[in-house]
Amino acid sequence: MRRVSGLLMLGVGALVACSRPAQPPAGRWIGNYDSPAVMVDARLEIGRDGQVRASAPDLLDIGQVTDEERTAMHARLADDLAQNWDEAEPKAMDFDGRIFRKPGGVAPQMEWDPHAKVMKLIFYFGTMHSIRIAMHAVGDFAADPWAR
Repeated sequence: MRRVSGLLMLGVGALVACSRPAQPPAGRWIGNYDSPAVMVDARLEIGRDGQVRASAPDLLDIGQVTDEERTAMHARLADDLAQNWDEAEPKAMDFDGRIFRKPGGVAPQMEWDPHAKVMKLIFYFGTMHSIRIAMHAVGDFAADPWAR
C-alpha cells in the first residue's frame, strides 16, 4: 500500500509540474535578413511578464543594387526601426516552451530553442513564403543593428 501511495504522489507531482505554463525568455534581441529580394531589420523584446514587442520594417523586390545603395537601404531600415519602436505595442502570446503564437492562433510567430538559447522571428510576406530570422540577444538596442 505504501508503494502504491508513493507512486500516486509521484504521478500527481509530475502532473502539477507539467501543468505550469512555460515561461517565455525575457530579454531583447535584434536580427536582420538581407537577400537580393528581401531586406528586414527586426527588434524583439520579451518582458518579464511575457508580453512581446516586435517591429520588423522591410524592403521587398530590391533587385540588383550597388554596395552604396545597399548600405543606404540598411540605414533607412535602421532609422525606420528606431523611429517606430515606441509604437510597437506589447502583446500577449501563447508560448508552449518552444513556439510563440498569437493568442488562439495556429501560425508560429517565433521559435525558441531553450537548450541552444536561440530565438528566431518568423517573417511572413502575405502570399509569399516565410523566412526565419536568427535573432541575437542584446543588452540594449544599437543605433545600427546591421553592425556586428
